[in-house]
Amino acid sequence: MDKLIWHQDYLHSSAGLDSWNVRLGNDLLDDQGNAIFPGWGNGEQQFYTGNPGNLYLNEEGLNLCARREAVETVDGRKFAYTSARIDTRDIFSFCYGKLVVRARLPIGQGMWPAIWLLPQDKKYGNWPASGEIDMIEAKGRLPQQVFGTLHYGSDWDHKVTDEFSHQLESGTIQEFHDYTLEWSEESIRWLADGHCFAERRMEPGVTPFDVPFYLLLNLAVGGFYDPVPVDEEALPAVMTISGIWVYQ
Repeated sequence: MDKLIWHQDYLHSSAGLDSWNVRLGNDLLDDQGNAIFPGWGNGEQQFYTGNPGNLYLNEEGLNLCARREAVETVDGRKFAYTSARIDTRDIFSFCYGKLVVRARLPIGQGMWPAIWLLPQDKKYGNWPASGEIDMIEAKGRLPQQVFGTLHYGSDWDHKVTDEFSHQLESGTIQEFHDYTLEWSEESIRWLADGHCFAERRMEPGVTPFDVPFYLLLNLAVGGFYDPVPVDEEALPAVMTISGIWVYQ
């Protein structure tokens, strides 16, 4: 895993949003673009936009910002928060390698930042059958803790969730840390600042992580992952990415 195959440097180059799809709204969509679940399937309370208040570049990196901002859709639905969600589907995906993301995550109850991966093609069927790799997630009310997770299983009723947590050895998620995912035929490993805090061995025929996955970044407000009241005093909340490296 020593060949750099994809790099986004938001500090020292002209890297922008050309490598990303900007997702909008509050609905999880099917492959034809039809809304199938509100709240992105997770009970999320925010409305995603591509507005410069929610998604922007500055001297610190690429920023996804959650705000207290009222939105009303054409069908009359109302939202109290906006934020951002981007992904590399149909632009960049990979199978096996080392993914490194240098990120600063927001604190505050109800903030849900995530760096994760989904399959480019649903070889094994709809979620969760084709898998999901959560490289790093955080619950904003737990400022020193991060989580890495795998989702898979034949169908919703047989969903398997392998979740691992890690207490940062120094500082909080609101400071920059290097988060790493090492993915091979044999295992998936999660690291924070070089420390491996979890490893899941692959099982042929059980774990579907042998096909290309694409990268997602989002900052949700609320949701089933940590169903607690949103601390509006924590808004605006910002998730900042200074760089992304993928090696094979």
